Amino acid sequence: MTLLDVENLWVKFPTRQGVFDAVRGVSFTLGKERLGIVGESGSGKSMTGRAILRLIRKPGIVEADRIALEGRNLLDLSEREMRAVRGQQISMIMQDPKFSLNPVMRVGDQLMEAYLLHNNTSKAQARAKSIDMLNAVSIRDAERVMRAYPHEVSGGMGQRIMIAMMLIPDPKILIADEPTSALDVSVQRQVLDIMDGLVKERGMGLIFISHDLNLVSEFCDRVLIMYAGRIVEVCDAGKLHEAQHPYTRGLLNSLPRLDQPRKYLDVLARDESWADAPSVGGQA
Repeated sequence: MTLLDVENLWVKFPTRQGVFDAVRGVSFTLGKERLGIVGESGSGKSMTGRAILRLIRKPGIVEADRIALEGRNLLDLSEREMRAVRGQQISMIMQDPKFSLNPVMRVGDQLMEAYLLHNNTSKAQARAKSIDMLNAVSIRDAERVMRAYPHEVSGGMGQRIMIAMMLIPDPKILIADEPTSALDVSVQRQVLDIMDGLVKERGMGLIFISHDLNLVSEFCDRVLIMYAGRIVEVCDAGKLHEAQHPYTRGLLNSLPRLDQPRKYLDVLARDESWADAPSVGGQA
């Protein structure tokens, strides 16, 4: 089942030197799966996620043949209608999510606000739902965390709180933009396991944006590799290390591997022709 269908997506920014194309002709579909998007900084990964939710600020321009959520083209919706989509149907965890929390509001108030915004219910029910979600993301003593301010929780707990906040409206799709980049390895694994369990239980679609190829190959089902705003290759995550495109090979060879230790890692070489090649479609 296709949840999201993106066709020929462009994100453009006018500059003094002309129009800069941050995302160029990207097309892919998302089902009830974990879809990874990887690439270097500046490759257009985060811009793609933001463009889906129409979060590109002016003077940025988003163009596409369609960005369809279960057949409904999001480009045809008014801003008011998009506010109903954001959070309730598609949620997004930004980079360093702990810093997306309001520092002067208690954690519980922010969770309840996220739920009440999309549900006509009582505060008591919203509070109970918030505590359930904190328990679902493996936070101990949820009652105490509800009363805490963001600066009183650790980085790993802040990540979990943001995941709970994004999932509390029960969205169909979750876009996670490097949600574990600020965490140490042990906490990173815990957060990924929590996200994986919630996605499977709820039958959601997940777009996992990262620059960590090893992490994506272990966690995701499919991977889109982006370079200079285009998709240059699409792989099954389990076969990422068998990728054929020279850019993907270069990314893989620039990473240290315990099973194949080398004295020197490769320096990533780039070819200008990759940026101008047609974008590869990422169909499920």
